[in-house]
Amino acid sequence: MPPGRLLDPVEQRVLGVLLEKEQTTPDQYPLTINATITACNQKTNRDPVMSLNETEVVEALDRLRLDVLAWRSEGARVERWQHSVERRWHLSGARKAVLTVLLLRGPQTPGELKTRTERMHPFSSTDEVERALEELAEGAEGLVEKLSRRPGQREIRWDHLLYAEKPEREPEISRPSSISPRPPATSEPQPPTSAPTPASDSSSQESELVQELREEVDDLRSQLNELKSVVDDLRHQLGLS
Repeated sequence: MPPGRLLDPVEQRVLGVLLEKEQTTPDQYPLTINATITACNQKTNRDPVMSLNETEVVEALDRLRLDVLAWRSEGARVERWQHSVERRWHLSGARKAVLTVLLLRGPQTPGELKTRTERMHPFSSTDEVERALEELAEGAEGLVEKLSRRPGQREIRWDHLLYAEKPEREPEISRPSSISPRPPATSEPQPPTSAPTPASDSSSQESELVQELREEVDDLRSQLNELKSVVDDLRHQLGLS
């Protein structure tokens, strides 16, 4: 298990947001309180979707600061926050990207993580993602764990271990057996079973491409929301709001 106090859902979201924005929008990092709230409450790239208020976010930041996981920038005209996980955990770029997405979206397969970490750390293959996960899981103080395989799923999911209280998992979906009953014997010859066509592979590739495009559109929407928060903060500083 990870060292130190484990994190409640709000703290997980806030820490995940600080990690994410450092890697995806470094020009806007460290984050103001308003930008942190906006990023926490995004409706895209978040699972579950939350609706946190300023008090909840500020209190979570203060608790993370006491745990040496976040700290406040000194001397800034507007209060800004950044994570400090390097003081607690030594994370490479690959491991940081994987842990970030797990904090923001919960259990995922290596394939999902490869797609969703593209803007933070472009992995060349799912094998490389799995190596990063194995490194995060190493030792008595591992930060992630491998979950049991779901019925009908080829890839195993992984999750982080920072939960103060483990959320209930959705029930496993029972699937009918893939073995078809033997047809009754008849005197008439049965038509040969047609071999699978490459169309199914093509359809799967198209679905993956559509998913990647959706992820990119979601990221662009998130960046627009973050820019709006920055503009609002500047207007406040200049006394224009």
